[in-house]
Amino acid sequence: MRKNINALFITAVLAVSLSGCAGSNGESKAADADTELQNSTDNTDETEILSDNGNVELTVWGAEEDEALLTMIIESFQEEYKGQADFHITFTAQSESNCKDVLLGDLEAGADVFAFADDQLNTLVAAGALEPVENADRIKSDNLPGAVEAASVGDTLYAYPLTADNGYFLYYNKQFFNQEDIKTLDRMLQIAEENEKKITMDWSSAWYVYSFFGNTGLEVGLNSDGITNFCTWNQTEGDIKGVDVANAMLAIAGSPAFLNTTETGFLQGVQDGSVIAGVSGVWNSVAMEDAWRANYGAARLPTYTCSGKQIQMASFSGYKLIGVNAYSEHYAWAVRLAEWISNEKNQQLRFEMRGQGPANTKAAASADVQNSPAITALLDQSEFSCLQRIGGNFWDPVSEFATNIAAGNPKRKGLQEQLDSMVEGITAP
Repeated sequence: MRKNINALFITAVLAVSLSGCAGSNGESKAADADTELQNSTDNTDETEILSDNGNVELTVWGAEEDEALLTMIIESFQEEYKGQADFHITFTAQSESNCKDVLLGDLEAGADVFAFADDQLNTLVAAGALEPVENADRIKSDNLPGAVEAASVGDTLYAYPLTADNGYFLYYNKQFFNQEDIKTLDRMLQIAEENEKKITMDWSSAWYVYSFFGNTGLEVGLNSDGITNFCTWNQTEGDIKGVDVANAMLAIAGSPAFLNTTETGFLQGVQDGSVIAGVSGVWNSVAMEDAWRANYGAARLPTYTCSGKQIQMASFSGYKLIGVNAYSEHYAWAVRLAEWISNEKNQQLRFEMRGQGPANTKAAASADVQNSPAITALLDQSEFSCLQRIGGNFWDPVSEFATNIAAGNPKRKGLQEQLDSMVEGITAP
């Protein structure tokens, strides 16, 4: 075991304010956590470790789809540092979405270097799995501000930004829509109805359902305990009430052109020609281009009608990060590998091989990235997006509510009653 984690530090980090778009109901304790960390960690001399030319065994976790890419990056790392150590670096496929759960099952036996989604950062820090990043000022200056924020607790950087593309936007077929049409969902649904086609979105996923509530003044986010949520989506006062959003969603669901479906259904519809627009992310950009070719289009999300107003659809933004296990036997080499995986050159390579948007500022500004319709759409949508900082009780209640609305509220249960039930589930201890 490389280091001992002070229990007071874990408690302090758990108290950090982990707010969503709307902020949180508590003051940040990041400064206290940082102080506790400095008092409790055993710093290892990197120079001494890097001068060791013995065996260095490292395990890297990444998405299964990234195996070819990470294999290339690992090989180039070993070539770069050839002669400085006898490297034995192993890649193991591990989903980024549940990396935290697997890693925390046994930290000391976990990967030395791992890719994970940014919403897991705070839990990993609280558990002592991550230490503050060395050379943090340089890493911060090299990457986009949003990615740096996603990799930080308070002002302290704990992971290496990798991608800035884990969000969603609108894909559309230019054969049916022009630039004016895609501004409003009302017009898009009208065109789809006229052509007996479909526009899709996955309302079984609370991640996407946030789109309708996020720009209304209704709020959701983490309390200061970093675990439970606050939520005003059932609000009965104000310019836009919870029932206004629910009624707007019912109206959309009532269109014969709207199809509530998963990613699989979206892709199938695009390929068979029945779907001409849908909400998804950059992971489908290659499939969209292959299917629609010259008619392939991507843009920020449209507005929708709510309480007689046009409301810009919001989105959660997300980032992929690279973490270094604080318990790594060869911690300094693991740090060096994490920096290598996430550097400008390899983020550019990631874009070329996997179509994923770089977090590195220079890589993101490259001509190839700027000419990507999907990345451009994501950047345009970023003005109306925020970091996903939500407790675990958010997902199921929202999914249950939205799935019923997508079906047209078949049981005719009162909307306010449904909203109250949803919020009760979201805010449950």
